[in-house]
Amino acid sequence: MTYRPKSEFLRIITARGFLSDCTDLQGLDDALIAGVVPAYIGYDATAKSLHVGHLLNIMLLRWLQKTGHKPVTLMGGGTTKVGDPSFRSDERPMLSPAQIDENIAGMGQVFGRYLDYGDSATGAIMLNNAEWLDNLNYLEFLRDIGRHFSINRMLSFDSVKSRLNDPDKSLSFLEFNYMILQAYDFMELNRRYGVRLQMGGSDQWGNIVNGIDLTRRVIDAQVFGLTTPLLTTSDGRKMGKSAGGAIWLNADMLSPYNFWQFWRNTTDADTGRFLKLYTDLPVEECDRLGALQGSEINAAKIILANEVTTLLHGAEAAAAAEATAREVFEKGGVGEDLPTLDLTAAEVGDGISIVQLIVRSGLAASGKEAKRLIAEGGARLNDAEVTDAGLLLDLASLDGTVKLSAGKKRHALVRIAG
Repeated sequence: MTYRPKSEFLRIITARGFLSDCTDLQGLDDALIAGVVPAYIGYDATAKSLHVGHLLNIMLLRWLQKTGHKPVTLMGGGTTKVGDPSFRSDERPMLSPAQIDENIAGMGQVFGRYLDYGDSATGAIMLNNAEWLDNLNYLEFLRDIGRHFSINRMLSFDSVKSRLNDPDKSLSFLEFNYMILQAYDFMELNRRYGVRLQMGGSDQWGNIVNGIDLTRRVIDAQVFGLTTPLLTTSDGRKMGKSAGGAIWLNADMLSPYNFWQFWRNTTDADTGRFLKLYTDLPVEECDRLGALQGSEINAAKIILANEVTTLLHGAEAAAAAEATAREVFEKGGVGEDLPTLDLTAAEVGDGISIVQLIVRSGLAASGKEAKRLIAEGGARLNDAEVTDAGLLLDLASLDGTVKLSAGKKRHALVRIAG
């Protein structure tokens, strides 16, 4: 018989599709009913912005707070220096302390859009695991913490086996320590801040279980773990990936318009599911919108794009993005809110290549990708197909505002600044 949660948080996330697995569903349910449960998700500082792949778990923290519990966003100032090997084919590049601090500052901009930080019982808090990891004594750590970890068990985790079973990919001792450090994080968060729940993607299951076991062994505290599914789109792509690269959450790395357009381009089959996961709309309304057929489903996709963009960038940015999309797609216009590449006359000089413009405007991630776009007939300049990858544009060609397009749905403007 399937257990039916009684707490509001577990009932909501189950109905909306967030729940993949839980270490003790009934025990966690009882704890959530008994009082405020502080819960955390960790974010290593590997880039200057979070991306759409992080958004599912940010929404999970949002629902946690909306149902009367305390979200903790843990920034990996310490663990980023090691790097999480989970299901990666190679080792992450090493970042300097200055780069890590810069990345944490950039990533931190997003959380305040979804969570309320403050001193109340349910007010969110942001912590940095460098607080306790940076000054660890190695010998004491090995003696007091390392002795609780079985190498045999650690080697059994899928995240480790995927690297060990490939003769061309090695797993460094540095990375192997990551799961010990993450387990230590959970114990320290419980000891210092009363955190009782760790949440994360299902690829973090082994790391979460390690933390629960360590916390029980060392300080005899009961804590819980909960994972969300690793999402793929209905056509099999990893959620958050697009032809133009990662879908960043910071506006200075991806324009609100392009963010809006990403959600507008959701496939019909994913619309209802994404409404439940990425918006606050009632489940019944999400199901109704997701069940629409034919041209009517496009209205549901616009609602999805508006709701998600409003949460991140505000209602004004969402409205501007929708207006620009209508101008570009329905009326055949340019659309003033499209991402814009400003060039100086000196940059253009005697001519700038169409390939360079496509890359610099963000419509392709590399020159090779831009050339392939042209070869496949997907590149357009002012709605005319570009057939020559060697095309050079001079100042006269760029007079006024020029529209570049990659396929039918991705556009950017190019203009001479000043």
